[in-house]
Amino acid sequence: MLTKLILAIMPKLPQSFIWKFSKKYIVGKTLDKALEVSKSMNDDGYIITIDLLGEFIKDRSEAEQTKEDYLEIVEALHKHNIKGGISVKPTFFGLLIDEELCFTNIREVVRKANEYNIFVRIDMEDSSCTDRELEIYEKLHVEFPGIVGIVLQAYLHRTYDDIERLQKIHTTENPINIRLCKGIYIEDKSIAYQSYEDINNNFIKLLDKLFEIRAYVGIATHDKNLVKAAYELLEKHEVSKSLYEFQMLYGVETRLRKRIHNQGHLMKVYLPFGKDWFGYCVRRLQENPNMVSDIIKSIFK
Repeated sequence: MLTKLILAIMPKLPQSFIWKFSKKYIVGKTLDKALEVSKSMNDDGYIITIDLLGEFIKDRSEAEQTKEDYLEIVEALHKHNIKGGISVKPTFFGLLIDEELCFTNIREVVRKANEYNIFVRIDMEDSSCTDRELEIYEKLHVEFPGIVGIVLQAYLHRTYDDIERLQKIHTTENPINIRLCKGIYIEDKSIAYQSYEDINNNFIKLLDKLFEIRAYVGIATHDKNLVKAAYELLEKHEVSKSLYEFQMLYGVETRLRKRIHNQGHLMKVYLPFGKDWFGYCVRRLQENPNMVSDIIKSIFK
C-alpha cells in the first residue's frame, strides 16, 4: 500500500526532490558523468553497460536523435577505453513509429559498435514488443556475430518457447547471448506469472535450459535465492566462465554484487543515465520496494 501511495504522489512532487533519492540508482544526467562512473567501476574490476534513459517515443526526429546520441556513446567508450558496452531500447529508436526506421537506426549503432568490438544489448520491453524485438535480434545476431545480445523475461509464459525459437540461430561459433531477468513491466496474468515463487521457478527452469544448450547467459538478478540456484546450475552443467556473467543494476544490492565478484564471477553493472530518468525511477520502485525507505528518508531530511 505504501509503495502504491508513493507512486501516486510522485508525479506531483518537484523533480528536484525526486532526484534526491533517484540519484542512488542513476549515475547522472550527462554522458561525462556516465563515463566517470564507468571508469570507476572498471577500476573496481567490473564491466559495465551504459543505458541512455528513454523509451516509447512518438516522433521520428526523436528516433534520429537517439541514434546520434548512441553513436556518441559508442565513440566515447572507445576513446576512453571503457570495458563494457551499451543497452538499447527499440521503442527509443522508433519501434512504435516505423519498424524499418527502428531497425535501420539500431543497425547503424551496432555497425559502429562492431568496428570497436563494443557489445550491444537489445532490451526487451513490454509484451506488445516481444516478437518485433526478437526479430531485430535475430537479424543482427547473424550479421554481427558476437556483438549483439537480447533480453528474455522469466515472468512471461512464452519465454521457454522463445529460447527454442532462438536455438535456430544458435551455433557453437556464434552462440546466442541472452540476458535473463525476471521482468518489470506490468503484464496480465493470462500471459505472465504473478507470484514470486512462480517467477523464480520459471527463471531457474529457463536458466537450466540456457546452460544446457551452451548459450552465453547474463544472469540478471538481485535475488539471493536465484544467485544460489545459479551457482548450483553452473556446477551441474560445468559451465565455462567464458559462457556466463552475472548482471546487476547500479545502486541495487551492492553488497551481494561485491560478494559475487569476489567469488571470481564476471560481474556487469548496468549504468543508466540521462535527463529522462523519471520513468526509470518509477519502474525501479515497482520492482524494488526498498526504494520506499529512501523516499521516506528524503522526505524527513
